[in-house]
Amino acid sequence: MAQFGIAIRNERERRGISLDTIAEVTKVSIRYLTSLEEEHFECLPGGVLNKGIVRSYAGAVGLDQDLWTSRFMEAYRESGQMKDDDIQWVEFAENVSRSRVRKPQSSLFRLRWAGVFVLLSVLAISGWFVYNYVNSKVDAATPPAQTASPNSAQLSRPLSNGS
Repeated sequence: MAQFGIAIRNERERRGISLDTIAEVTKVSIRYLTSLEEEHFECLPGGVLNKGIVRSYAGAVGLDQDLWTSRFMEAYRESGQMKDDDIQWVEFAENVSRSRVRKPQSSLFRLRWAGVFVLLSVLAISGWFVYNYVNSKVDAATPPAQTASPNSAQLSRPLSNGS
């Protein structure tokens, strides 16, 4: 991919965006942007900064950042201008990315458990209201129990002693 610089410059020019505008938006020096377009990769700062410059440039122009970053890395490797530190950094980053265990999205996981908690809470509260409603209806339908206490007429009569 010896045409990376030409391709990215053509995309910028096709959209009518100047290097000054990209430098202003991305806060990247025009010197680095020019080096990128002219494929003078040895003039770039190196390491992860190179990928950041390409990503910022692509974003400012409206290009797919991941695609253009991978195209840059391919062109950078093929150019023979890759610094020893960059080679080690790229190998390290690739190893980290391969060995990283992909976890389920934690926010989605938490949201799922929050939904379960809300559902159980609604069920518990609904059950409590139904229980109280049914008890109040049962209590209203059941007549009060007759007590075996003597009524007032029996209390006013004197007790007879068997005579």
